[in-house]
Amino acid sequence: MSLTFLHSADWQLGKPFARIVDEAKRTRLQQERLDCLHRIAAAVKEQQAAFVVVAGDLFDTASPTKATVSAACGAIGAMGVPVFAIPGNHDHGGPGCVWEQEFFLRESRQLAPNLRLLLAPEPVVTEHAVFFPAPLLRRHEAGDPAAWIRGALDGGGFPAELPRIVIAHGSVQGFSSAADDEEGPGAAANRIELDRLPLAELDYLALGDWHGMKQVGPKAWYAGTPEPDRFPKGESNAPGHLLKVTVTRGGAPVVEPLPSARVGWHHLAFSFADDSGLDRLAEQLDAQIGTRTGADLLHLELDGFLGIAASARLEQVLESWDARLLRLKLNPRVRVTPSDEEMAALVERPDDPLIARVARQLVQEAAGDSEEAAVARIALRELHAACEGKS
Repeated sequence: MSLTFLHSADWQLGKPFARIVDEAKRTRLQQERLDCLHRIAAAVKEQQAAFVVVAGDLFDTASPTKATVSAACGAIGAMGVPVFAIPGNHDHGGPGCVWEQEFFLRESRQLAPNLRLLLAPEPVVTEHAVFFPAPLLRRHEAGDPAAWIRGALDGGGFPAELPRIVIAHGSVQGFSSAADDEEGPGAAANRIELDRLPLAELDYLALGDWHGMKQVGPKAWYAGTPEPDRFPKGESNAPGHLLKVTVTRGGAPVVEPLPSARVGWHHLAFSFADDSGLDRLAEQLDAQIGTRTGADLLHLELDGFLGIAASARLEQVLESWDARLLRLKLNPRVRVTPSDEEMAALVERPDDPLIARVARQLVQEAAGDSEEAAVARIALRELHAACEGKS
């Protein structure tokens, strides 16, 4: 008989999003991660899932705020089916962890009696399946946290008809959250050696840590985070999903991705060949984001050349997008190159030789990527605007 459940991971509730300056926008993103749990609850009902598996990192830290704990427990309770979860590297277990604190225990009992935390590396037999959890009891495990499973099936004794599901949090085959982070790649930790597990005796491996959805073996999947929390890095990263998993004992799992994200994280690299590029940039931004406000983040990389007036218009465009977006991460490498008309208007001024001389000096200083060049480009725009105002 087949069994359907939902696989999720890396909720990281309470993530601070410290790189976002605006406090209201930070709060908006944090709330969206909590709201995503209600979409999981809706998917449980729609897909008629028997339970939910969360492969680590429910919280972003081992010491979440009480408000975050209460909100999480309330949302989990609303799912209405058993939720089996393990600690990950962000909310790892061990002495003094959140999972042992009196406040969490009280809130989970009252608000989320369906939450089943698997805090020990030992088989757990339920009415639906046999779970083989590999919880992280510290942030970085020196060895393979799933190593114990290799010998766990030797003695048998498990119900023959129940599917066998591994729940683990860590890196495999070079994939880890460290390599996916905005701050840059780090050393892979908590390495799970899939090829050393008794895969023939297991039916599904529910993995967490890599924030994109990805299949890494015939029976092994990363669910990714259901609500993205970083800018995309290539096609192999596909966050913003739940996995609907259908398993039978001894059969191949059937996995169906279910979109779950509401916030958009975008990346756009654009090069200006001339001033008309401003219109093409606007078209591409409209295609990605449109008129949405307060629901997207954008990593925008700009280079190329613009005239003085076009450069000033670009500043206005960026000002608007910075206000509309939850975050505008900008890498500007656009050089101000006066058009022939703009150059003539500045340096060919027989009635105002001082302005002409200053303009020629600024044009020379504006070349390059130094801080002085950036200041010169700003001064050149201001000078052009002042001269236009006189005419």
